[in-house]
Amino acid sequence: MTVLEQQGLAAKQAARALSIAGTTQKNAALAAIAEGLLSHQDDILTANASDLERGRQAGLTPALLDRLALSSERVAGIVEGVRQVAALPDPIGEVIKMTTRPNGLTIGKKRVPLGVIGIIYEARPNVTVDAAILCLKSGNATILRGGKEAIATNTALAEIMRAALVSAGLPADCVCLVADTSRESATELMALTQYLDVLIPRGGAGLIRSVVEYAKVPVIETGTGICHIYVDSEADLDMAADILYNAKCSRPSVCNAAECVLVNRAVASAFLPKAAALLRQKNTQLRCDPEALALLGESGVAASDADWDTEFGDYILAVKLVNDVDEAMEFIALHGTGHSECIVSQNYFTVQRFLNEVDAAAVYANASTRFTDGFEFGLGAEIGISTQKIHARGPMGLEELTSSKFIVYGTGQVR
Repeated sequence: MTVLEQQGLAAKQAARALSIAGTTQKNAALAAIAEGLLSHQDDILTANASDLERGRQAGLTPALLDRLALSSERVAGIVEGVRQVAALPDPIGEVIKMTTRPNGLTIGKKRVPLGVIGIIYEARPNVTVDAAILCLKSGNATILRGGKEAIATNTALAEIMRAALVSAGLPADCVCLVADTSRESATELMALTQYLDVLIPRGGAGLIRSVVEYAKVPVIETGTGICHIYVDSEADLDMAADILYNAKCSRPSVCNAAECVLVNRAVASAFLPKAAALLRQKNTQLRCDPEALALLGESGVAASDADWDTEFGDYILAVKLVNDVDEAMEFIALHGTGHSECIVSQNYFTVQRFLNEVDAAAVYANASTRFTDGFEFGLGAEIGISTQKIHARGPMGLEELTSSKFIVYGTGQVR
């Protein structure tokens, strides 16, 4: 048995115990995790500092370093996420429906855990906790395989959570961390069909594409985020500039950050200088189509065809002018990734068309795409943002980590 197979077996055994644990016990484990993260914050930040230093020496981009970095404030946010998940209703055992058939059979359907969930992700140590706590509350064991960039931080976080599980009377192997961050360990995890029930990738386009293409385990695809802001001819331009600045610059490395702004030609000459002045505060590079470049001059650079299909994850924004909402929606259909799309407009009917016709996991009117987040949606945290349409779509919380089974009561019926 390989080390990973041993972990898989241990996780599968732990999942059986966790699946019958009550809400009180699971919440006690979550409370212990929250307390453990707070009391060991210095250890977490020390481990994170070592990861960051190795990342700088390896030449990681500022955007990747931002994804990797933890601070007291970010740890506090992770802890708050744990407490919010603990406060949420437990989905396991919820009776979805109950019917009585003409033959007297009573047939019920209730929520049950998926079993063992594997997570493959990159330099995002908050995913280590978010994934583990959501799986825990929904009765699933999890095998976490993070990137080499965050291995010290992930190890510290996993050790804290495993100790907390034991203190609450649950198996430590409800949360397993793969110590081997080589490509081979990811490949092996993708084929661990004997032990894994589902695999969820979180990361860049290359990682997600690789998992979807090569995994033998069923995959829930979390998508890359080429998110658009469409500024309509009837937009409040100050509002639009503020929304665009937030969507692009508040944290450009995340998947719900805007990567492209589509501007109605009727307001382009008024809007673009206003937006550029805000975006300049973060030295955002504007990659423009010829018309936008003519309006912005030295504030922009010429866009290439590839820029319309790139998740920059950095202070870079593609800029294109369009005639109307129809052209904007057509462009989004061609170049979007089904993640989050936004219209800024004061016209009710234009807004409703955009909301109804744009095909994405989250569609916004007059608000930043940065809200596509499990915490912001009231889910406590998220295991990822699904851009597929089967099983789950959008931020994936507790309910998305469950399956169902039929419970049938009879009084001696035979067929």
